Amino acid sequence: MCIAHPPAAIRILLDLLDRAYDHKSWHGPNFRGAVRRVSAEVARWGPGPGRHSIAEQVLHASYWKYTVRRRIRGDRRGSFAIRGSNWFPVGPDLDDERWRDHLRLLAEEHRRLRLTVAELTPDRLAEVPEGGRSDLEGLISGIAAHDVYHAGQIQLLKRLHAN
Repeated sequence: MCIAHPPAAIRILLDLLDRAYDHKSWHGPNFRGAVRRVSAEVARWGPGPGRHSIAEQVLHASYWKYTVRRRIRGDRRGSFAIRGSNWFPVGPDLDDERWRDHLRLLAEEHRRLRLTVAELTPDRLAEVPEGGRSDLEGLISGIAAHDVYHAGQIQLLKRLHAN
């Protein structure tokens, strides 16, 4: 299969991923739009104990893009760029350089996920990865919804911080 011209089912999933992450969409800011122009100060701020910051939302989204890619490929756990899983604490010392590193990780994990999806054939979309409950189509559309969900949370956090 030529990646430049994937089958329709794969194109639709790629479009979902792109609209949720960094392409124009009707629903308002996508994930990249939500974090655009966010400073390290705002990114590290949390609304209260046990509540996640924007920086933590970014790392969480990066991790789940990695996880979906790993599940599609059948790769083993343990190769994410940061030690741990799911939620990663971000301390009060987050500076601009480290914040940019987090955003680069997000962009890289999205790029890698997108390449993995582009290489799929439509017959694989019904596969359920070992130990999973959702088929690949559900995982891919779900990770797009995950981006939109957290973009909304980020928009709310920015407004809360401003008040």
